[in-house]
Amino acid sequence: MIYKVSVSKKADRVIEKYRKSNPAAFNKFNKLYEELELHPRTGTGQPEPLTGGQNITYSRRLTANDRIIYDIFDNEIYVMILSIDGHYGDK
Repeated sequence: MIYKVSVSKKADRVIEKYRKSNPAAFNKFNKLYEELELHPRTGTGQPEPLTGGQNITYSRRLTANDRIIYDIFDNEIYVMILSIDGHYGDK
C-alpha cells in the first residue's frame, strides 16, 4: 500500500531552505519522503512514535539536530509532515 504524503507550509519553508543551503539534508529528506510513502513506521532515520501523539505522530531523524515530525492516518492511507524541527529545542 502506498501512502499519500503531504507537507505543511511550515515544513515546506524548511525544505526550501535546505534545497538552497544544505543539499545533503535536502537529498536525505527526499529519500525519507519516498520511504514515508511505502512504510511510514519503519526504515531510515530511526522512526519512533512520539509520547502523547496518540500513536499517530512519529519522528524520524533527518540530520543530527533535525527531525521530521509527521502524522500517519491509516484509514485514509495518508501521511502529513507537520514540521522539521531541531531535536528537543536545541536549534
